[in-house]
Amino acid sequence: MKKMKAAVIGAGGWGTALAVLLADKGCPVSLWMRSAELYRAITLKRSNEKYLPGVRLEPSIRPTLDLAEALQDKAVVIFAVPSHGLRTVAAAAAPHFPSRALAVNAAKGLEGGRLLRLSQVLREELPPEAHRRIAVISGPNHAEEVSRKLPAATVAASADGETAHRVQEALMTPYFRVYTNPDLTGVELGGALKNVIALGAGIAEGLELGDNTRAALVTRGLVEMTRLGIAVGARARTFAGLSGLGDLYATCSSRHSRNREVGFKLGRGLRFGEIAAGMHTVAEGVNTTRAAMELSRRAGVEMPITSELYQVLFEGKLPRKAVERLMQREKKAESEEIAFEK
Repeated sequence: MKKMKAAVIGAGGWGTALAVLLADKGCPVSLWMRSAELYRAITLKRSNEKYLPGVRLEPSIRPTLDLAEALQDKAVVIFAVPSHGLRTVAAAAAPHFPSRALAVNAAKGLEGGRLLRLSQVLREELPPEAHRRIAVISGPNHAEEVSRKLPAATVAASADGETAHRVQEALMTPYFRVYTNPDLTGVELGGALKNVIALGAGIAEGLELGDNTRAALVTRGLVEMTRLGIAVGARARTFAGLSGLGDLYATCSSRHSRNREVGFKLGRGLRFGEIAAGMHTVAEGVNTTRAAMELSRRAGVEMPITSELYQVLFEGKLPRKAVERLMQREKKAESEEIAFEK
């Protein structure tokens, strides 16, 4: 049986892990990156020590700096670039995009300004014939663990059911289980918004506030995520699944989480500018906090945790003051906060 040819666009940790997964299935994989320095390092060492140290890249993974070459004759194209760079990369890929290829976004976030979900960015930039085959994958999927074949599960979502099933088939392995979900909006928002709450979980840990605080934060954070999701057309039950609660739990508790790490440092007293200066990978939750605040205003949705995090990140509010404000909000009944669909 002829093996499916794949391209992974973006050689960060997650993109590299997906290339490793596809190669493990016997697929020839082109791994595109923008950095000539990273290309030389990967070609020489057959590993991506900058973003995914200690994981060997099989010979079937071909690094490249040429986007047209990476895309040529591919059956599946996975975009794994940060949210702020996706539009530029997708626009550059569009003239070379294979006519029948799946277009899968693997990054999590919202585009600033217009507050678009990333599948919407792909729809605007890729050729019209590719629109039906746009999908996303999202779930509790830390690259460090997936690349080492530790059991994990994810969700493949698309407006087109056949596309979702094709992505499921393309990525399913004995250690990576893929579920399908038609709620593209909910799956994308879950993956984006959980990074905001993970910043808060990191702050709580940095302030040494204990397990009770983190549990309350995660639970109420899930309410905020779901409330906003419903307001913009998502299904409430999606947020109880892998791309919602599952990803939220992993990101708020894992040592691999960059968003939790940023929050922890904020809780320890560092300013965001100091933290950002020392990072070479993006903490998507920072930009998503700004986008989520604006989206909540437009939708008329109350998001108190997100609001306090916004003030800590962008207005200099002290983290402990933010916690105090959340604890002293007006009294409410838990059940009145959100109306789940029947």
